[in-house]
Amino acid sequence: MKNNSFEWFKLDNAAKIFPGQNSRSWSNVFRIGIQLKEEIDPVVLDQALQNTLERIPSFDVRIRRGLFWFYFEKNPNMASSEPDIKNLCYRINFKENKGFLFRLYYHGKTVSADIYHALCDGYGAVVFMSTLVGEYLRLRGHEIEYGAMVLNCSDEPKKEEVEDAYSRYADSKAKFDRREKWVYHAVGTKLPTHMSNYVVGTMSFEAVHALAKQYGVTLTEFFAALLLDIHYRKQLREKKKQKEVSVQIPVNLRKAFPSETLRNFVLCLRVKLDPNLGDYTFEEILRSVSLQLRLANDPKLTNALMTENLKIERNPVAKFMPLAVKNLGVALTFWITAEKTTSTLISNIGPVRVPQSVAEHIEKYLFFTGPGKLNGARCGVITFGDRLCFTFSNCYRESDIEREFFTRLVKMGIHVKIESNRD
Repeated sequence: MKNNSFEWFKLDNAAKIFPGQNSRSWSNVFRIGIQLKEEIDPVVLDQALQNTLERIPSFDVRIRRGLFWFYFEKNPNMASSEPDIKNLCYRINFKENKGFLFRLYYHGKTVSADIYHALCDGYGAVVFMSTLVGEYLRLRGHEIEYGAMVLNCSDEPKKEEVEDAYSRYADSKAKFDRREKWVYHAVGTKLPTHMSNYVVGTMSFEAVHALAKQYGVTLTEFFAALLLDIHYRKQLREKKKQKEVSVQIPVNLRKAFPSETLRNFVLCLRVKLDPNLGDYTFEEILRSVSLQLRLANDPKLTNALMTENLKIERNPVAKFMPLAVKNLGVALTFWITAEKTTSTLISNIGPVRVPQSVAEHIEKYLFFTGPGKLNGARCGVITFGDRLCFTFSNCYRESDIEREFFTRLVKMGIHVKIESNRD
């Protein structure tokens, strides 16, 4: 380790809930993958990993149990890569994998990392993986430039990259009402534990972005409205008591609150539709989603939500409550309410930008959210160049939501290439 100040640090505010939710059957894990234009050399990949962990020490950790809180400390073991497995986003056990909270895989031309959400959000994961690939290419003898999302592994790590940005910015005096209704869920035949179905739709970013612009909305708003519409109509066909339908959307806070942190710095917003108010056209849903998301994404409102999230952490009684009691409370709350207030989720990392000397060796990026406990068809979106990859992670056997989603896009004139691990 280059700097003793990175020997240990606290979990950020978002990360604090994840250990209490962890179980033998489920962890909050997501995957970032990068497909190169050449076969992966695992020996060189392992050396690149060691160099990257020195540059990004927030990944070179294991989780430890304190009296009042979990904390991260430098992992004395050496991380290594392994051949890829069929079950993406497999649960994290703190005592396995030498204590590391990510697993690095290779298969053919693709390198992937399954990452425990307590370590970072999607942005931090993309910087980690882009830096890793940049270092791998350098070790393979390629001339590499640095910048954007590719860090130089020869540089010293920065304290700003491991800050808890929530604590830095949460200072609102406003009250925030967190109460949410329980909503509709498109359930089906549950797959065996630790198994999920994945579908990847690859399309032209320019084409689908132009389509969203025709409707006067952003790409995230367009995709969220399409998911909302599909769930709304599926519930109507089931002819049962109609509940609200909602889509959860993680939002990167770095755009409104400048921070270099490579840990978590997102908030989850929700857009909703109540079928009991009447019939909706797709255009009406688009307008509603756009208005809801732009209102909710106001910096003053997100600051109020950040501050509300930190109230328990800052409460003197809760602060010194034994960790076992806190964990039990988190576990029970999650068991009772997990995903009850969201019908589905869409996480859009957005365009990945790396120097041209790195980009010319990369075919595409992939982003998979982990499967839900209740929600089927959770979605991840990532763009590299003109290639947008839209992924579904499903804990059910049924694939009607994925099929309708991509069918609707094709009918709108978007060409989509489909890949899947389904039989």
